[in-house]
Amino acid sequence: MELILKEVDKDNWEECVELNVSEEQNDFVASNWYSILQAKFGEEIYPLCIYDGQVMVGFLMYDLDPDTNRIEMCRLMIEHKFQGKGYGRKAVLKLLDIIREKYGKIKFFTSTVPSNIAAQKLYESIGFRKTGEILWEEEVMVIEL
Repeated sequence: MELILKEVDKDNWEECVELNVSEEQNDFVASNWYSILQAKFGEEIYPLCIYDGQVMVGFLMYDLDPDTNRIEMCRLMIEHKFQGKGYGRKAVLKLLDIIREKYGKIKFFTSTVPSNIAAQKLYESIGFRKTGEILWEEEVMVIEL
């Protein structure tokens, strides 16, 4: 596995919006097209495509949330046919390296829909912990970098 994170750009955005999670996961994450539009018109929002070599396998996005003033991973999705192969874990770990390099030692946040047990287990296995806070009907998690 050669995991690479690349910015969404004019050459890959169309492929990115074609990625889909499994049907039972549709309520857990916004569509990639919506996320790309949000990044285009928002500030300090960073959408990234996840590649294994030359093959796009997923999408993630982080931002500086204007409401909470926190740096957070606000999207993570792996194309349904690539799930269960470790891409989500490796992508989050690679993102954490980028965040450490860019921002230093900070608290880094994410959140999950309460019924998304798979995402919660993934994040906890990496070192995120639940804060007890609920924002936008999601459970907030944090990791100290």
